Amino acid sequence: MKILENIIANKNLLFTDASSGATTPVGTLYRSLGLNPVEKGLIFLYNDNQLPSIEVLLNFYGTAHAIAVLGQKLHPEFKERLETEYRPKYIFDPSRDEVQGYSLKEFSETVKIFAKEDYQPEVTIHPDIKILLSTSGTTGVPKLVKLSDENLYQNAVSILQYMPILESDVVPLNVPINFVYGFSIFTTNCMRAGRIVCTDKDIMQKAFWDEMEEYGYSTLGGVPYLYENLNRIGFFRKDSASLRYMTHTGGVINAELRKTIFNYCLEFEKQFFAQYGQTEAGGRMAYLTTDGLLEEETSIGTPVHGGSFQIDPETDELLFLHSSISGGYANKLEDLSTYEQPKLLHTGDTGRRGQNGLYYITGRIKRIMKLFGIRLNLDEVEFILKNELEGNTVVCLNGNDKKIIVLYDNKEIDPQIIKEIIKNKLRINPQYVSTEYIESFPLSQNGKINYPLLQNLQHEKI
Repeated sequence: MKILENIIANKNLLFTDASSGATTPVGTLYRSLGLNPVEKGLIFLYNDNQLPSIEVLLNFYGTAHAIAVLGQKLHPEFKERLETEYRPKYIFDPSRDEVQGYSLKEFSETVKIFAKEDYQPEVTIHPDIKILLSTSGTTGVPKLVKLSDENLYQNAVSILQYMPILESDVVPLNVPINFVYGFSIFTTNCMRAGRIVCTDKDIMQKAFWDEMEEYGYSTLGGVPYLYENLNRIGFFRKDSASLRYMTHTGGVINAELRKTIFNYCLEFEKQFFAQYGQTEAGGRMAYLTTDGLLEEETSIGTPVHGGSFQIDPETDELLFLHSSISGGYANKLEDLSTYEQPKLLHTGDTGRRGQNGLYYITGRIKRIMKLFGIRLNLDEVEFILKNELEGNTVVCLNGNDKKIIVLYDNKEIDPQIIKEIIKNKLRINPQYVSTEYIESFPLSQNGKINYPLLQNLQHEKI
């Protein structure tokens, strides 16, 4: 239990409930439920980043249980599908009063957990499986990534080599811990920082900024869409005194916004870490420091300590090697009996290595379309448009290989300008470009733009 041992070793670490201000030291929190450390089984933890969720996570991490960390706001049908498939021993879900086949057991004044009635283990869960994280969002097949304590620890150690975490830092959990990025923020800061503030507010809510003022947050994290929204509300025009550094992952930030963030960091003495990672590698796989923001292209920087990249010579796919790579996927309960760690991870992204030693993402293998036989990377088209449109958010979709569909959410954008940019930059006739204003982009549970949903909606129109 290297992760938990290192968290406990940070003896001054405090956990604060943002809404009530109640604070508990780590030495009390991780063993508050009086669990049997050798008890084995599977627990579903529906997380909302509130203090009780964190308390359950830390307590169960210290036992032989495997923990599936899932989002509390998942659709009820998805929860039911997952529970039918995996039949967990325990379910922590404060949003429900009852779960069929389970009885509610009171572990403390604030923590109640559903326990399966007449539970009998059906499979022996592989002892290396510690954390299970979902990759399929709110719908689809209940596919879980199998992560070991060693995976998570090695990834955390790699991140701590470059992340400037101080023992005085106050860290908000504004990224849900049921996403690997949020989980990675949680573990690394628990190992080094001074206070973790448990909050279910996101940075587009006024309450979050009230909490930031009250507790003095040292850092913020988010996906590109979050930083695009921060730019829109004028965040980068003034100083936030307590803030020392920001982190991001989940996609490339466009060039205009990178310049804005760089200038903000320069003027107000902040740091920014652009990062690249996937759930299957325990979190963060590469990083770019503040100075790298001025790179002209979509650099993800260099691999984290202990990791390396290779480029598949035939497909240009980016391959990752590190001891943090997970032990595979689980689609059903029986899959939890095995843990098979591959030597390298196929990222599904295409990339290249520059002469400066930095790595660059050039697109997703599945985001390639053929327009009249011409191979077109929609990520590259999107990136060109964002740069030419001063960082505005746009989404490019495949119109059945017959046209490029461009969605935008800023009414002030002239759609003819979009067509002209594509014509001038890519030599594509405007008649093969379709534009559409959309009031707001649907987001997935992790705050990213929901591309599969948008693509499906467009297919229905075609």
